[in-house]
Amino acid sequence: MKTEKTPVLNIPSNILPPYSPTSFKSFDKQTILSGWFFKTSDPISTIIVVHGTDSNRMPFNVETVDLVQDFLEAGYNVFLFDQRNSGESEGMTTGYGYMEWKDVIGAIDHVRKISVTTDVILYGIGSGCSSSLIAADKLPESGETEKEYSAEINELAFDGSYIAGFILDSPAKMSDDYVRPIVESEFVMGFITQYSVPYAIRISAGESENLNLASEIARTSVPVCILYGDRDIFIKTSLIDQIVSERIRLHPNNTTSEKFSGAGYVESYTINPQRYREIVREFLNSHFE
Repeated sequence: MKTEKTPVLNIPSNILPPYSPTSFKSFDKQTILSGWFFKTSDPISTIIVVHGTDSNRMPFNVETVDLVQDFLEAGYNVFLFDQRNSGESEGMTTGYGYMEWKDVIGAIDHVRKISVTTDVILYGIGSGCSSSLIAADKLPESGETEKEYSAEINELAFDGSYIAGFILDSPAKMSDDYVRPIVESEFVMGFITQYSVPYAIRISAGESENLNLASEIARTSVPVCILYGDRDIFIKTSLIDQIVSERIRLHPNNTTSEKFSGAGYVESYTINPQRYREIVREFLNSHFE
């Protein structure tokens, strides 16, 4: 789908921590993406922030800086980048994760080359959760050489074990769930086309599957932090509750979650930034020290 790019805010250099501007190719080998790499000394891992639709590398605008500073002080490199058709990156269409997973793979590959860390943590926000989880699903498990993976995937210098954890803000149950509410509310006959439009987006992106993101979250053994609002009528709070319950049932020691009072879809940080940052810091300190 075609959507307008959200430009990156012109943030004064004295507000941002020191960073290196960088560009790299998406996994599609065609789309040039733009980003910022923030480096700390003796890093534990690198956190890759994966923004959602109608956003960019600064998903919480200038308040994103506080999160970046938290990560750096906790001992993590940070990589902010614009997915396709966002910010300063190339691309004319948005795929709600069905194209952007290639951007995430490209970002991981780029970080592997410019960072000294041996793994990454994916921090998905909104449909960035879908981009991140689809990317993880595309990667083989450690040591796996199954034929169903494409030659391009098998040629990568890393596999699924390179993803050490996930921070997920407003994860959906199914990957189509990031498209359907938009179609239903904004398209003519949306109550009918809410099912056909996501399918068309998938097919145009070369993807056939409406991925069960809840299953991906439940099955992964790496640490997962889930953040969401109790007034989310877009993804629906009740569905995220189910994701959290199943995740805790299967991985009680590797799961952190927080439901924010008064917050809608991807509003948790805006509603209560101090608590949000506290939860994320506790998650990192508990699982990656």
